[in-house]
Amino acid sequence: MALSDPDTRAPPGYRRVSEAMSLAPRIFRSFGHLGPRGPEDGPPALVVPGFIATDRTTMELRRAFAEAGFRTYPWALGVNRGARPDTLDRLQRRLDQIGGDQPVLLVGWSLGGLFARELARACPERISAVVTLGSPFSGDPRANNVWRLYEWVAGHPVDRPPLPRLPEKPPVPALAFWSRRDGIIAPASARGAPDETDRAVELRSNHMGFGVSRPITRQVAVETRRFLEERGLPRP
Repeated sequence: MALSDPDTRAPPGYRRVSEAMSLAPRIFRSFGHLGPRGPEDGPPALVVPGFIATDRTTMELRRAFAEAGFRTYPWALGVNRGARPDTLDRLQRRLDQIGGDQPVLLVGWSLGGLFARELARACPERISAVVTLGSPFSGDPRANNVWRLYEWVAGHPVDRPPLPRLPEKPPVPALAFWSRRDGIIAPASARGAPDETDRAVELRSNHMGFGVSRPITRQVAVETRRFLEERGLPRP
């Protein structure tokens, strides 16, 4: 990817307007119980929220996967305040709490997708596949509009986190959703290079829409089922 490629740069400032307009639906769609959703015998899916987000923020995303037949689980770790030295340990304990014999589908929104990819790298035998939504796993870690805020909240440089940020594809099937309408993350960072993911799917969505838009979250669930089916992996 050439440095002159606009997809490699942080989105222009005016795109932040569309992200701000999504604050109302983010709140409106956050109501409901925080427990597991979907059929009890459905394949398990763990949904990891993005930076400064919680399980309330991923409510609509979990509803979409539950409606698609997955047994969806919240990450249950409070507000995502950035990478911590024990982040992977805590997520592995969350997998223990989910239990069961089936491998778990990891769905990570934004920063949550980075966590999901590294969790899949740490324990691939427990993961069926990893799905990222607007997650900056590739390219320059400053190719986004929140890296300064991230450093202030997380307390470490964005390019030297206590958790690895490896662009290489984890040893499980990987599906990446990205958008040129994203007002936060550079499109190329969320799309990745061809060898960094198995499939990259472009959506017509802003960054917040990946988690709070009813049409977009349903599209994500449909595309994920298709991806799993093509690879003979557990799906509803």
